[in-house]
Amino acid sequence: MSSIIIVLIILVVLVFIALVKTIQVIPQASAAIVERFGRYTRTLNAGLNIVVPFIDSIRNRIDLREQVVPFPPQPVITQDNLVVNIDTVIYYQVTDARAATYEVASYIQAIEQLTVTTLRNIIGGMDLERTLTSREEIIRQSEILRAEGEKQSSILRAEGEAKAAALKAEGEAQAIRTVFESIHAGDADQKLLAYQYLQMLPKIAEGDANKLWIVPSEIGDALKGLSGAMGNFGPMGGGSGFNPQNSGKDGGNGTGAADKAAAERREQPPID
Repeated sequence: MSSIIIVLIILVVLVFIALVKTIQVIPQASAAIVERFGRYTRTLNAGLNIVVPFIDSIRNRIDLREQVVPFPPQPVITQDNLVVNIDTVIYYQVTDARAATYEVASYIQAIEQLTVTTLRNIIGGMDLERTLTSREEIIRQSEILRAEGEKQSSILRAEGEAKAAALKAEGEAQAIRTVFESIHAGDADQKLLAYQYLQMLPKIAEGDANKLWIVPSEIGDALKGLSGAMGNFGPMGGGSGFNPQNSGKDGGNGTGAADKAAAERREQPPID
């Protein structure tokens, strides 16, 4: 009995641990990164979330609220070669938890270095007096530089998407050429082509927007060949097929009776 109790206790503990790992409660204005076997799977938003225990793991929890971070004074050289120490306070907010986790090792350090670089670029073009009295201009120049960086990033992103689309189109064209060459190398006859086309008709008709069907010019001859091949099997077992001889015979009897009736009408004398 003691061994059974120990096993039951172990099972209860395992079930409890599994439940704890399965149910993940994410606070408001927070996000969590889920990895499965070390690979990114999804981002958990605020609320109750279910994950696979012992397989999924929480990599990082990100605070999505606006943060205020003061940085130590940074030495900056003005246009008149004077060194000033500038205190900086940064307000930032994470909008993409996945990018903040995987695209940079430490996004806070990256923000600090970007801020220092921007300040040095702006203040390096000002003298000391202008630096001390042009706080609003420094802020405006910083916003301009940030907008310019976003513009360049958008341009690079658009160029990358255009190149990806071109490569995709080139790959599809290469696939079509390969299929075309394979068909001609195999010397496929019209019956096989017609059969393959009939198999593809349901896929062509899928979707409400497909209102135009592309029919090859040779499909008529191919369908004729297919129908001729199927017609060779004909009606079997005494079926009621069409007999041209019987038709001709019936047609001949009908024509002869009509000629005879016309001759009799001509032989009758006219009635005064």
